Amino acid sequence: MNKLLLTAALCALCAPAGYCSEATAEVPAAVPAETPALTEAPAETPSITPTTDLLNISARVRGDWSGVWRKGSGMDDAASGFEGKYLMVRFDGSIVPGLTYSWRQRFNKSAYDSSFWDATDWIYLDWATHGWNFSAGKQIVLIGGWEYDRNPVDLYSTSVFWQNVACYQWGASAGYHLTAGDALTFQATQSMFHTSENRNLYGYNLFWNGRHGLYHALWSVNLTEYRKGKYINYITLGNRFDLGAWEIELDLMNRAASHQAFWFKDCSVIGEIAFRPHPAWRIHGKMTYDVNRSGTGADFYVQDGTELKMAGGGVEFFPLRKARTALRLHANCYHSWGHNSNSADIMQHGTTVFNVGLTFDFNLLNLKRK
Repeated sequence: MNKLLLTAALCALCAPAGYCSEATAEVPAAVPAETPALTEAPAETPSITPTTDLLNISARVRGDWSGVWRKGSGMDDAASGFEGKYLMVRFDGSIVPGLTYSWRQRFNKSAYDSSFWDATDWIYLDWATHGWNFSAGKQIVLIGGWEYDRNPVDLYSTSVFWQNVACYQWGASAGYHLTAGDALTFQATQSMFHTSENRNLYGYNLFWNGRHGLYHALWSVNLTEYRKGKYINYITLGNRFDLGAWEIELDLMNRAASHQAFWFKDCSVIGEIAFRPHPAWRIHGKMTYDVNRSGTGADFYVQDGTELKMAGGGVEFFPLRKARTALRLHANCYHSWGHNSNSADIMQHGTTVFNVGLTFDFNLLNLKRK
């Protein structure tokens, strides 16, 4: 895995109509992985070591066959079948010492609102100096949690929040390495809830990336304007424990707005346990719980009246694990039950999804500075 950049928050990034089901929420790194991400832990936090490469171009491709069954109606033909899920190309490099760039372009993502930038996940500059990082461009909105942080190529079924969040926005951030294992970042972006009729909405995020022994935290406090002068607050505690061959992740998110009960009325809980009996194998189980009993319409992502649970798991096999290429085969099955107020989401009451597919990582070009 890339060494973790303790300033994960500094990276810069979905136009409000580009959801994380179409985008990703991993914190982008200015430094490409020395080994393919498929062979490493799924989270993609930035590297602490600035790149000196002039240019590195890499790509990720995933294709699946999915079967979706609905309680009472059988197989959902519209949601089932073969599908090209993701095609991403990424450019990383150094302009001068301390000044790096990163750009990831999506080729499987349609434009929304006729914006040229909708298929650009992120494009930003980052300047590192004396323990500080300053970044500006299209960035990932810095929200805590390991499901949110993970590349969507490495996700097979997700929480209601993840399915709907608009995770990339234009903005700027500044972060500081507090210790060798801690970084704190402040970010201001265009609101995730902006529309073509009103782009003058903003979000403010405080993000902690901390690593201490077996424990790694991705925590945040977020304040986002969903209407002019009206804000919704997130408190997200992303917790990960690396215990040898075992990986345990637990994300806790609470959401609140004006006139909304603060604790546990509108929240999400996501847990995942993974076991690697061999570097070529990863077995995982996951459960999510999303609920909104706030009685308000402030939460656009997990809508009022939702209470949906999902559980399942799967296996990943890596038959090819090279320095510049990697191949992964996967098979997963998930089931959801309860109520989702957003009928457009794939996971509804009594939904079962079975999925098999493959993912290929490859390095297209690497130019070293002389």
